[in-house]
Amino acid sequence: MKKERIILGIDPGTTIMGYGIISCSGNDASLVAMGIIELSKFSGHYLKLQRIFNRTLQLIDQYHPDEIAIEAPFYGNNVQSMLKLGRAQGVAMAAGLYRSLPIFEYAPLKIKMAITGQGNASKEQVAVLLQRILCIPELPDNLDATDGLAAALCHFFQKKLPGETGRYKSWKDFISRNPSRLK
Repeated sequence: MKKERIILGIDPGTTIMGYGIISCSGNDASLVAMGIIELSKFSGHYLKLQRIFNRTLQLIDQYHPDEIAIEAPFYGNNVQSMLKLGRAQGVAMAAGLYRSLPIFEYAPLKIKMAITGQGNASKEQVAVLLQRILCIPELPDNLDATDGLAAALCHFFQKKLPGETGRYKSWKDFISRNPSRLK
């Protein structure tokens, strides 16, 4: 019997941080929770970082994830924004490391690609596909929550099942593990 694992996905931000939590068992994933952490009400950047750290610890203590998947900052022209976003990501990672959790980082393009098959998909496209994949009855008002959820599901899709390897013993082994690739 395969062990259930819980993945916490985080979309870091300095105004809104999105998160999503999924439960995985074998090849199945299901939604546990998703939401946002509103940071705009905090006046100083350091207060925002403190809030990110504390809320991430609360999520870890409440849901007991086995792993954290976090969206990497994308490279933009505004250096100050990148620095602030990197700090937000680092603080969320520090909270996970404080609880001895493994951290996995994914580029936004990789996350969108894993969910939609297109790296240039919109937030709305990602949200709609997550709704279908995880049978979410209603999408949240703020799609930063689904961005955090997308990071978690991307990690689930990337992570190989225990005992599986990328190597094949023979052509027969390759064919048996990849029947859809035959014409």
